[in-house]
Amino acid sequence: MSAAAEETAPALSKSQLAYEWLHERIVSGTLAPGARLVLAQVATELDVSVVPVREAVRRLEAEGLVTFEKNVGATVAGIDPVEYLYTMQTLSLVEGAATALSAPAVGRSDLEAAREVNARMQTMLADFPENFDPVKFTQLNHDFHSVLFEHCPNPHILDLVHRGWNRLTALRGSTFSFVPERASESVTEHEELLKLIENGAPTAEIELAARRHRSATLDAYLERTDAHPNFPNL
Repeated sequence: MSAAAEETAPALSKSQLAYEWLHERIVSGTLAPGARLVLAQVATELDVSVVPVREAVRRLEAEGLVTFEKNVGATVAGIDPVEYLYTMQTLSLVEGAATALSAPAVGRSDLEAAREVNARMQTMLADFPENFDPVKFTQLNHDFHSVLFEHCPNPHILDLVHRGWNRLTALRGSTFSFVPERASESVTEHEELLKLIENGAPTAEIELAARRHRSATLDAYLERTDAHPNFPNL
């Protein structure tokens, strides 16, 4: 390895460390929208120089998680409610379709796996809201829904579902950081959805239930932020 490469490698490693540290706190809601990022303070916290922190912040800015304001500096970006609405509306449609198309192929072992995940989500609510971890809850939520939509025989629809989940992560890691009260309702709705699939409900009924489940989270977020655009409901 050349001398230049040896000097660059540690900087890249520290930059990645700073990026992951900041990214986790932003998507979890620990650093709320509008929070100012003082690069020197972050550097001290991580025991690195300001240079890798600045590189990490630029990367977060490119991802839309950080903005720069004149005379203010770097701050945590807010969620664009219209962009969030479009993403959730789209995901509601495609995930509802994927879940309905998957239903005939969802077997007993799949239902058991989904219920096990849902039970873990319920357990997380035991000490709500004191010990509630919205990021971990969101990951379990994704795991639950994956069981139900991954059997979708239409690869184009499935690809759109994956893109929708990835887009939500880019917008903000966990909606439950902003509407934690939706967590308990979500677990209940999961079981209702499982019963429809288990009982062989009509495809249209399963699709509508999956869409309403997604739309309820969207409505809760937009009402909480008092930023509900004038768009028709799904």
